[in-house]
Amino acid sequence: MNATDKPDQDGKEKLRFAFGTFAFGSAIVAVSAAGVAAILLGDGRDALRRELAEAFPQAELIFDQAGLAEMVEIVAAYLDAPNGELGLPLDLRGSAIERAVWQALRAIPCGQTASYGQIARTLPVPATAQEVGAACAANRLAIIIPCHRVIKADGSLSGYRWGSARKRRLLAREAA
Repeated sequence: MNATDKPDQDGKEKLRFAFGTFAFGSAIVAVSAAGVAAILLGDGRDALRRELAEAFPQAELIFDQAGLAEMVEIVAAYLDAPNGELGLPLDLRGSAIERAVWQALRAIPCGQTASYGQIARTLPVPATAQEVGAACAANRLAIIIPCHRVIKADGSLSGYRWGSARKRRLLAREAA
């Protein structure tokens, strides 16, 4: 990271961000001093920028397309072929349950799915299927934490923060 990632004198966190594209749309990548803090999906830069500002209301957001170009390339390549590890440090921010859910989701192999209840039963902390759903909704690292691989107990698709159509396309691509 660089010096602009550190909090300034008033303690305000600085997040650098840049835009990228992948097979299913646009993405915004935000980076803190600790690593990738957000990968949000969308169809337009203005909407992505607003979503990032809502996710980190206390942070100073710094547009740095050139400085993050290599990192955005790595992220975009991963979004297009989400297998293995991203290879970049992640800045995971969440409660103990959220972090446990996100870890469980990252263990679901590409091309497979699990239900909210199945995930809840595997966690090292007590959690309900609804809490798993809430952790998915709180996820700021699209595809890296593969919430799209979570389905209802009956096998049907449920909502997805970045759109049900995108979830359906992601799952179809992974199943192929």
